[in-house]
Amino acid sequence: MSRPRSFDEDAVIEAAMRQFWRHGYAGTSVRDLGQVMGLGQASFYNAFGDKRSLFARCLDRYLDQGMRERLRRMAATQPPRLAIAGLLEEIVARSLRDRMGCLLVNSALEVAPHDRGVAGVVASRLAELEDFFRGRVLAGQADGSISLARDADDLARLLMTLLLGLRVLARGRPDRATMQGAVRQALALLD
Repeated sequence: MSRPRSFDEDAVIEAAMRQFWRHGYAGTSVRDLGQVMGLGQASFYNAFGDKRSLFARCLDRYLDQGMRERLRRMAATQPPRLAIAGLLEEIVARSLRDRMGCLLVNSALEVAPHDRGVAGVVASRLAELEDFFRGRVLAGQADGSISLARDADDLARLLMTLLLGLRVLARGRPDRATMQGAVRQALALLD
């Protein structure tokens, strides 16, 4: 019979998420994770399996606290075209304010090219973002606020790429005018 866990799972996942966010996947060892989580190696492996499994849970926690909440809110409270514009405006503001970048984008750049397992985790999370844009484009095309002249899948991919690019651009060239100009041009494609 296994012993009950003697730690707050939410708190240790939050600590691990912050460690991955600050130092990256490759820059975070299981030992580092154990230290910030207050767990020994045996407890770590018994509770979370391995580093990649824990990373996937941390990434989901990060997305639940940010991106997924924003996507739900925008889809539920805004007409389709305004939901797209509102999300991109929030991303510009957040990117300029948050100097650690986006954990999802950081992971896509840092680890995904070198680790197929992490690449799969990142790709599935990016698909959620693309699905949001596709859904809003299709809804906008149905209500007439977005032109039918462009393919919804292509627009969704373009908007996802723009959002990711904004997050990267803010790390190296955090210029509001540049970022807002890119958003304006992408939104013009919806006309």
